[in-house]
Amino acid sequence: MKIIVPMAGMGKRLRPHTLTTAKPLLPIAGKPIVQRLVEDIVAISDQKITEIAYVVGRFGEEVERHLIQVAEALGAKGTIHYQDKALGTAHAILCAQSALKGPVTVAFADTLFRADFKLDTSKDGVLWVQKIEDPRQFGVVVLNENGIITEFMEKPQEFVSDLAMIGIYYFNDGERLRDELQYLIDHNIMNGGEYQLPDALRNMVKKGAQFTPGAVQDWMDCGNKDAMVDTNTKYLSYNSDKDWVSADAKIENSVIVPPCYVGAGAVIKNSIVGPGVSLGEGAVVEGTIIKHSIVLPSAQIHHANLHNSMIGTHARIQGRQADVSLGDYSIIKN
Repeated sequence: MKIIVPMAGMGKRLRPHTLTTAKPLLPIAGKPIVQRLVEDIVAISDQKITEIAYVVGRFGEEVERHLIQVAEALGAKGTIHYQDKALGTAHAILCAQSALKGPVTVAFADTLFRADFKLDTSKDGVLWVQKIEDPRQFGVVVLNENGIITEFMEKPQEFVSDLAMIGIYYFNDGERLRDELQYLIDHNIMNGGEYQLPDALRNMVKKGAQFTPGAVQDWMDCGNKDAMVDTNTKYLSYNSDKDWVSADAKIENSVIVPPCYVGAGAVIKNSIVGPGVSLGEGAVVEGTIIKHSIVLPSAQIHHANLHNSMIGTHARIQGRQADVSLGDYSIIKN
């Protein structure tokens, strides 16, 4: 099976952090979102992964090398494909059309999840969905009495279903999906000025394709700062049996309240850190109380009281009590 990971989006809701780093490369528990995503899929999949195809913007050679290394470490070939224009989800997947052969999982790199990933290969595909209270801001699916998906609705303002698509899809015939995506492009079938995957899925259902919903225990969004911090806390909690504190960290006169991730070379002095905190490599925390926050590598925090915060690489914050979103190389002082 192949995995296609569309990840070229600009991540505007996560600014200022995405002004310098692509959203899928921001860290959850010390690793980029996209790396956590593919590692989790490989770990729970009952099929061997042969290729991981990343659909990216122009992120640079260093990022591309890292993505290839992630795939190879998982025993798969890594390939890079470019989406230079934001033309929608269908267009993004089709950018990796060379990988649309045989069984394919499509996983959009702005979400993590806990789910039953056993694949019903007797059907044409599986779409993982989460029941939500307010479906008006999501794409949802409608089921028939046999539990087969019959319709796809984008942000319905009147109730039709509360089963939201989380952005993880399995198709047992990648070529069939490729042809339907290409049909949208060839016939200029757009929704909101973009080529959308649900339009291709709808055409496939009309032609007899059967898709079933996949059960999701938790859908962890990474769409904005608050969601990122919440997902980081959840991810640490779900893996609380792991030792997330690097042996290379320097901890003096401090308390670590688990679960926390502490990267190599981090320095913690006279502080209380946690729960739900990730400190990147080389981060410095001194005289500070911090919980439920993400601190990127080489950031410095002195004499502060922070919660629900995201502090960028090489940023510095001193003497603040706040819920903060601070971009790379920024400085806040009292």
